[in-house]
Amino acid sequence: MTLNEWLALGMIGAFLAMMLTGIPVAIALAVSGFGAGLIGFGPMLFHLLPARLYGVVTNYTMMAIPLFVFMGVMLEKSRVADDMLDTIGRAMGGLNGGMGIAIVLVGVLMGASTGIVGATVVTLGMLTLPALLRRGYSPSIACGTICASGTLGQIIPPSLVLILLADITGESVGRLFAAAFIPGLVIGLIYMLYLLILGAKRPDLTPAIPASERARYSGLELSRDFSKSVVPPLLLIIAVLGSIIGGVAAPTEAASMGALGSLVIAVVTRRLDWSMLKATLHGTLTITAMVYFILLCAQPFSLAFRGLGGEAMVHDIFDMLPGELGSLLFLMVLLFVLGFFLEWIEISYIALPMFLPVFIGYDTDMAWLAILVAMNLQMSFLTPPFGWALFFLKGVAPPEVKTRHIYVGILPFLVLQMVAIALVFIFPSIATWLPHAIGW
Repeated sequence: MTLNEWLALGMIGAFLAMMLTGIPVAIALAVSGFGAGLIGFGPMLFHLLPARLYGVVTNYTMMAIPLFVFMGVMLEKSRVADDMLDTIGRAMGGLNGGMGIAIVLVGVLMGASTGIVGATVVTLGMLTLPALLRRGYSPSIACGTICASGTLGQIIPPSLVLILLADITGESVGRLFAAAFIPGLVIGLIYMLYLLILGAKRPDLTPAIPASERARYSGLELSRDFSKSVVPPLLLIIAVLGSIIGGVAAPTEAASMGALGSLVIAVVTRRLDWSMLKATLHGTLTITAMVYFILLCAQPFSLAFRGLGGEAMVHDIFDMLPGELGSLLFLMVLLFVLGFFLEWIEISYIALPMFLPVFIGYDTDMAWLAILVAMNLQMSFLTPPFGWALFFLKGVAPPEVKTRHIYVGILPFLVLQMVAIALVFIFPSIATWLPHAIGW
């Protein structure tokens, strides 16, 4: 190995060491990248950096990020999710496991409308966990269902992960949205099937809502509430995703219509006021700034890694693996392990670009690869010790819910997530059929 290759490895080690000492991810990326690059090449290496930073902030597709974030935060602050959960919960409550299935359904709808894992998990946790415990649900099952359902926004479009993966892989956002649609629904269906079977086998763990409680609401009231609380966000989702996948609008244009649509829903439901609008703008600014700051700080890191020969070193490692299948399996295992310690943004912008040229050489379908990566990154929110969904839920859980309940409850859903990834891995058409069918 050359001195520069050792420097590339040292740069990765320095980044991980700074992460473990509590230094913010973005700062650790920038410092390790600048340090290794200056030692290896001097300031000459970073002459390209201003152009790379300018390319990030002027990327037209990236403008969709703050607009989609605004749409999600607005729907969350206007308590649309509260109404959806209440209505769907009453509709499904007669089944053993029905409340859990309702949470998954709301997770699918919130994932398609907000795409923000933290907001979804916190909202579901605050609204449903006390009610589930009160109705006799096992604490572990309740916690696992909420955490897993809250992460569906990572794979169900419009997802920030998919927008960034489109930029990294060079695929269009519309094609990745179309490719993720069926796999996202497959994961939701697998979760619901598991809860349905669990309700049939162990009704004591997932009991139905008592008949006396369900009798308080007539079918007419349920239908009226459904039309008020579920139909508007569903129509918004169809309009936004349909315009992107159908090629009618660019992602940024559709995102702007989604942001406007969320405002209209808040006005129609009479929940838009100055304090809510201010909180929505603050939340949008915070999330967007975090994403962009990490993206910008990742540029010196990736530039230094490539300049120091790290990319060639990765090629040599993959050459030792048995072809495309072995390389894909290695990538999936590596991303899963990295998910225990890193967030999805760092993994996307640090690890994936290192390996991407290898799969371009194999002529791998980039949309299929991106969906496999997105599904894998979804698990990073659920894997201890740094699974953010677990922390989000613990922060709003009642005192009687222990960390052990959350960690034990998520294990079955991690296995189900692996099953879903295996299905997409073995049957690529699950991800590629819809893009091909509509001509992407």
